[in-house]
Amino acid sequence: MSRLLEISDLRVEFATRNGPVEALKGVSLSVGVGETLGIVGESGSGKSVTAFCVMRLLDRAGRIAGGHIRFRGEDITRAGRRVLAPLRGAAMSMIFQNPRAALNPIRPVGLQIADVLRAHESISAREARERAVALLEAVRIRDPVARLAAYPHELSGGMCQRVMIAMAIACEPSLLIADEPTTGLDVTTQKTVMDLLAETTARRGMAMLLITHDLGLAAQYCGRIAVMEQGRVVEEAPPARLFGTPGHAYTRRLVAASPRRDSTVASLVGAPEPQPMPLRPRQPLLEVRELGKRFGTAAAVDGVSFHLDAGESLGLVGESGSGKSTISRLVCRLLDPSEGSIRFDGEEIGAIPAGRFHRSPYRRAIQLVFQDHGESLNPRFSAFDSIADPLRRLLGLRDGAGLRARVEEAAERVGLPGDLLGRFPHQLSGGQKARVGIARAIAAGPRLLVLDEPTAALDVSVQAVVLHLLDRLRRESGLAYLFVSHDLNVVRMMCERTIVLQTGKLVEEGRSEVLFAAPRASYTAELLAAIPHFAPEEGDARARAAVAG
Repeated sequence: MSRLLEISDLRVEFATRNGPVEALKGVSLSVGVGETLGIVGESGSGKSVTAFCVMRLLDRAGRIAGGHIRFRGEDITRAGRRVLAPLRGAAMSMIFQNPRAALNPIRPVGLQIADVLRAHESISAREARERAVALLEAVRIRDPVARLAAYPHELSGGMCQRVMIAMAIACEPSLLIADEPTTGLDVTTQKTVMDLLAETTARRGMAMLLITHDLGLAAQYCGRIAVMEQGRVVEEAPPARLFGTPGHAYTRRLVAASPRRDSTVASLVGAPEPQPMPLRPRQPLLEVRELGKRFGTAAAVDGVSFHLDAGESLGLVGESGSGKSTISRLVCRLLDPSEGSIRFDGEEIGAIPAGRFHRSPYRRAIQLVFQDHGESLNPRFSAFDSIADPLRRLLGLRDGAGLRARVEEAAERVGLPGDLLGRFPHQLSGGQKARVGIARAIAAGPRLLVLDEPTAALDVSVQAVVLHLLDRLRRESGLAYLFVSHDLNVVRMMCERTIVLQTGKLVEEGRSEVLFAAPRASYTAELLAAIPHFAPEEGDARARAAVAG
């Protein structure tokens, strides 16, 4: 296999207030013509920096301090704009992690695709439009002519990702760099996007550099995988060998922390399995009956009924737009229902207007852990003040020994070191911010935690620690969890029962171990079949089938 891209001994530094920081420490990689190479590792390992170096998109603070990047045999390490401009988009292109942020918010997507084409080819506006329609058809967007005029905010996350793919393949490049192309997507949309990428690259003979923290995804779609840690490639091998018999200690830790079909919360962190929770008498804490929520004429939630017992963990799963997050906000009384009943501890709370619920005694009893821990924390609040905020507002505690004791107790329960309480969000890691968010939610002594994708943006090792923490808190405190997630493996481990939603309706409900082993609804079976896992031979077969189809 001839080499399309060669990276040798690449070193990158970033200028900071405290002096230069070495982000890449001698990285060497190669990608062959038509090959898919995966790069896996946690945040800060250097995955995205490597991709930005290849595209020569480092920001001003970064510089290549050593090594070489060769594309088609030509050294482009220090190439100027005259050399790079014809390559970007035409010979090599990139799919960015956040498609909404990468797309121009004030320009229709059709014109954005046409811009790529006209930047590299002398074609008319009419021809560019026709080819833009063909590209949207190629990425399987329905009614592509109508979608040309759509703005990014009018499209779903999966649709925006498909537009990004259309732009990336517009000029049929030799190399496609996909930087976390499925982050934040539900499992079926993720499968569709990855099958589309596998089919497109195979049909057009393109090479792909797939950057991801999802080891299951890499195992299914990559011929080789490189593992990065702290700016270095620590191991590289085909998926079967890498995940079957990992040689490096860091790879072994990543594999152990990644949820699989047989994983338990304890096994992710190497802890002993806890004793089974004792059987408890049924004590309904939350009862939802015929719940509905309409936005205009569209029904986001349509006639959903379920119950949640005290101390129980209930999972809500489904694709984007299934109504999961809307239900969580209705239960937390951040939205008013259009119809139906929400009873908490036997009392009707659905009739309390959302704007006045913060004055209700039930506000303390129902707390929410948000999906994006960084965005949910006030950047002007220290960790101490973030945890103290609900104690001040809901319990009336004022600054003093009593407040400090409650904050320190909450921090200790979530494993947040006391010396971090004075830090602000930008001074905390993703895992530390997650702990602050959970400590804030439990500080006032709630009975129900609504967890909205609480580990979606975390690395696998941090996710494992946070899940273990949440499991321990529930066992110790008897908290009830309403656990909203698109990660079905996480829900299987964390929840005693699971509810499956589709387009606002409940399609299946049952004990998690039964539902995941033998789903009754075809929709549930489709969701389960889409979960990526460590089975490289199935991934190879899937990619071949996608191309054949």
